[in-house]
Amino acid sequence: MAAFSSPLLLLLLLLLLRRLVSSGAATVSTEFLYPNFTASTLHLISTAGVFLAAPGAAFSATFLNPGGQQQTRYYLAVLHSPSDTIVWSANPSAPVPSSSVLSFSPAGLSLSFPNSSLAWSTPPLPRPAAALRLLDSGELLLLDASNASLWSSFNHPTDSLLPGQPLPAGAALSSSTSNSDLSPGDYRLLVTPSDAFLQWTKSSQFYWSFSTDSRSVKDSNAEVAYVAINATGLDLFANGSGGPRTVFEVTFPPPSFADELRFAKLDSSGRLRVLSYAPNRSSSMLATDFVAPTSSCELPFTCKVLGLCITNSNYSTCTCPSSFVSSPGGGCSPADGSVLSSCSSSSSGSGLPPGSYLSLGTKIGYLATKFATPVSSGKEISACQDLCSGNCSCLGFFYKNSSKSCYLLKDQLGSLVRTTGDSTDTSVAVGYIKTLKSSPSTRTDPKSSTHFLPILLPSLAIALLLVLLFFIGFRRWKRKTNRTVERTRRGTRRGMKLNLGAATTPSDEEERPDKDDDDDIWIPGLPTRFTYADLEAATDGFRTRIGSGGFGAVYKGQLPDKTLVAVKKINNIGVQGKREFCTEIAVIGNIHHVNLVRLRGFCAQGSRRLLVYEYMNRSSLDRSLFGPGPVLEWQERLDIAIGAARGLAYLHSGCERRIVHCDVKPENILLHDRNQVKISDFGLAKLMSPEQSGLFTTMRGTRGYLAPEWLTNSAISDRTDVYSFGMVLLEIIRGRKNRSEESWPGSSGSSGSSGVAAGRCDYFPMVALERHERGRYEELADPRLDGRVSGPEIARMVKVALCCLHEEPGLRPSMSAVVGMLEGVVPLWEPRVELLRFLRVYGRGFLKEGSMGSGGNHTGSVASGATTTSGSSPPPASYYMSSQQLSGPR
Repeated sequence: MAAFSSPLLLLLLLLLLRRLVSSGAATVSTEFLYPNFTASTLHLISTAGVFLAAPGAAFSATFLNPGGQQQTRYYLAVLHSPSDTIVWSANPSAPVPSSSVLSFSPAGLSLSFPNSSLAWSTPPLPRPAAALRLLDSGELLLLDASNASLWSSFNHPTDSLLPGQPLPAGAALSSSTSNSDLSPGDYRLLVTPSDAFLQWTKSSQFYWSFSTDSRSVKDSNAEVAYVAINATGLDLFANGSGGPRTVFEVTFPPPSFADELRFAKLDSSGRLRVLSYAPNRSSSMLATDFVAPTSSCELPFTCKVLGLCITNSNYSTCTCPSSFVSSPGGGCSPADGSVLSSCSSSSSGSGLPPGSYLSLGTKIGYLATKFATPVSSGKEISACQDLCSGNCSCLGFFYKNSSKSCYLLKDQLGSLVRTTGDSTDTSVAVGYIKTLKSSPSTRTDPKSSTHFLPILLPSLAIALLLVLLFFIGFRRWKRKTNRTVERTRRGTRRGMKLNLGAATTPSDEEERPDKDDDDDIWIPGLPTRFTYADLEAATDGFRTRIGSGGFGAVYKGQLPDKTLVAVKKINNIGVQGKREFCTEIAVIGNIHHVNLVRLRGFCAQGSRRLLVYEYMNRSSLDRSLFGPGPVLEWQERLDIAIGAARGLAYLHSGCERRIVHCDVKPENILLHDRNQVKISDFGLAKLMSPEQSGLFTTMRGTRGYLAPEWLTNSAISDRTDVYSFGMVLLEIIRGRKNRSEESWPGSSGSSGSSGVAAGRCDYFPMVALERHERGRYEELADPRLDGRVSGPEIARMVKVALCCLHEEPGLRPSMSAVVGMLEGVVPLWEPRVELLRFLRVYGRGFLKEGSMGSGGNHTGSVASGATTTSGSSPPPASYYMSSQQLSGPR
């Protein structure tokens, strides 16, 4: 028996091994791929990641890692195979690790993380997909059963424009950060109804336009509809009754080969290039047929901040203007020791400090003035200076004497250029940079001090060393003395408490020193460190309370330099070690974005934890939106929504370390009277102790804005913030909390008699879903606006909000996509009603609660690990009733 079983076992093992080997070897499909396809990098290793090839083999669909360095940076991409050039990527902002899974099903294409959570997917499709097709043009298509297109990669461009691919007005190409990092970079090609521009996104300035390029020819005055490229040229087209008409065109030399391919690509340096490839050419390298701009000095950041770019015959060099010197990190800074002004260095109060203005000299221009419209004309230079002084985001200005035109420089300073002195060129205007001067007594003339440096520097170094040694010795002696006194005081107090039988009080806990001493901790990137006494004095004993939240109360304060600040006393976090706390503060303090509240400093003294933020004088959005004051107009609401979305998008994809806010709500969206919108309290969830991290109902969110996944033990991701933002967006539209005492005629949310619900508690997300199904969007607007709303804009906002509320986190848009949809530059998603059915169940629960009174009890519980999917039958009502207790409005 044993002799028989041994060969049989060997045969079975060989058959199993053959099956595993055959299943692990992937094949590359040609032109078409059909549903129920799943692959990973391990499965595609034999094909170098390629799973679909175009009929002519010029393009391939692949799952690849550009550069091959980081195993966490994989992309679904379309590749021009002969030149190994990526021409489209599905997930540039959300790369995935090598063990992620690529799937194609009737629902579309998707990328899933190793834990099965969704990283990227195609938008909801109107009909099931029957095939995935890759054309010889490089276009990736999803087709239905009748071969009609459901989705196209050409409608979602990244950094490349292929022949046959129109780039419509309002759309843009975005550069990649680098060849190995495909996340959006600092430049984009933006198409408008009048022209096509290259734009530096850090300051929103244009630095090249199609119409002003000397190689372009104007053919008509029609409105631009789209940009397209073909073998003979790059053109701006207008739509006409007789077909497309050329508005502007750049003509290329005739192709050398019949099968030559030409396409446009916006590279990571900010240049637009037209590249060509021909199979019969001796080299497989791409040839460059067109570059814009032609000179590196025409790029906005060639020489960094305020560096002066000078063009020579075949190259360019960087230097500094006469009143500036080179900075260690690149660029130039004022030679007199002053610093460049910014909102963070200016006062946050009602009046801004005037600062000083440093002249750049003559024949020095700035690219922003070439395409910008002057903010004023016909006024003296003093008026231009006043405009800049009154705006903290203004970093300087250019003034043209001939026309008395004023151009403000905002947000981010770039490189300067040497001008020719042509009086007709706007760039000959004289520039002035806003600076904050140091004390006059400490300022010296660099030229006059040059001869004394060899003598002064050694003496100063010795003196500084002696002072430093004395200071260190004094601090150690003082610290040792303080600890001795503290131990004696605590011992005396403990003895008294033992004699009196007293218990330890919270105040005793606050006075207990940390294991780490405050002054011994030095972490790169830490913001200003304050003592508790400093902040107690700044807030006048914490007298003026301006708000409170899940992490503690907020008080108004004023620093010694008259800067207004908001001081948050953090009460509801675990008492972490000081080093761990400071490490997280260093991360938060280095996050800078125009739509994020800036952390000015912190205090970690004993067990006390305080954060110092810039002061926003209009308080939080909930006061302006729900309060009795003036009604927010529609445009301001739209600006607030876009600003808040930009802030969250930066936290999710713009930071070095992705941050999930976990508590997005109107109370954490702050406003300033200079039309500034900023997100606050980001990163605070990272400060909780491990024991408290499980208390998500009170610590990591607010009832009314929590996503359903909080209750199902599912992974919490940036899409959790997207759900909360969708709830906030609906409140911005209606001007009330999502649960309100309103009557909605025709609402189907009531259970039983609708008369019971009429005029009582109602759930606005359910109403928004019903109005969306009927296309009656304007009925959802705040009635206090008296119809002063834009129909298309409110429809767009409602659709974006509902997409954010999709029950499946992976099918919600990213915050970057939300920004694009709100701005109208990204195709608008259509909400999937089957993923929003839970809103009706929530709504019925609120109607029932309203009919029973606020004290009504809700029954039902959620089983640990319960999950829901859009394709399955709805979960039991107990799931939703428990969910609405947390996700429902407060």
